[in-house]
Amino acid sequence: MKVGFIGLGNMGAPMASNLVAAGHSVTGFDISGVTVDGVARASSAADAAKDAEIVITMLPNGAILLDVYRSIIAGVKSGTVLVDCSTVDVASAREAHALAGGAGALSLDAPVSGGVGGAAAGTLTFMVGGADEAFGRTEPLFDIMGSKAVHCGTGGAGQAAKICNNMLLGISMIGACEAFSLAEKLDLDPGKLYDVVSTSSGYCWSVNAYCPVPGVGPQSPADNDYKPGFAADLMLKDLKLSQTAADATGAATPMGQAAAALYETFVANGGSGRDFSGMLPYLKTLKREN
Repeated sequence: MKVGFIGLGNMGAPMASNLVAAGHSVTGFDISGVTVDGVARASSAADAAKDAEIVITMLPNGAILLDVYRSIIAGVKSGTVLVDCSTVDVASAREAHALAGGAGALSLDAPVSGGVGGAAAGTLTFMVGGADEAFGRTEPLFDIMGSKAVHCGTGGAGQAAKICNNMLLGISMIGACEAFSLAEKLDLDPGKLYDVVSTSSGYCWSVNAYCPVPGVGPQSPADNDYKPGFAADLMLKDLKLSQTAADATGAATPMGQAAAALYETFVANGGSGRDFSGMLPYLKTLKREN
């Protein structure tokens, strides 16, 4: 396929590279001027999109996404599939679908889970919203860039699934960190607590696959001085998106709200640039409030 790829950052570059390795013709654009081996360099976002059958975007936020869509929409061919893999607010995702539809293009919102490692390895999970036809045409590319693509529903459903999943992840990681922090205060060996939790009712991904304690469980960022696999800044972004959605819908998310507030203080107090599991050493610096 002829693929336009807009946004060749830490995630976009390896995703585009995997498409090239699979034999697709990829033309890319990034505002920073970055280049990727095998990806033809476009002069603008519109240039990257104009001849493409599928246009993939991987961008920082909803405002930038909509600016890019407005800049490319007049030049895309009717029937082109616009696939946004950014993580943005649901309202922006739905507006992007409307822009695409107004120009005769198909569209998907398809945020990802798996981080930079998953992008490089081609093992991302895609959470996809949009029409069946658009999903069917793009699925072969999802199979190259990831190991799973779940068609969650109509436009915006992918973003909804992503923010709900990551709200739960943020909450569960805080819970895991609190449990191991308390265990230390109780002179309980963290390895023993892991053995209990990982095989009993406390079982969760934040413990079993990504334990925040160095030297406990499978290899994780905790074993690399909390250098990010998934940065705390990105977790904060996703938690804020979840609370924007909760505000818009009137959903009660007290734990999500508390998680967003705690990650905000963590990021502001040394957590920026660290993995989101770095919440554990941060909690250890705090005093109990009565």
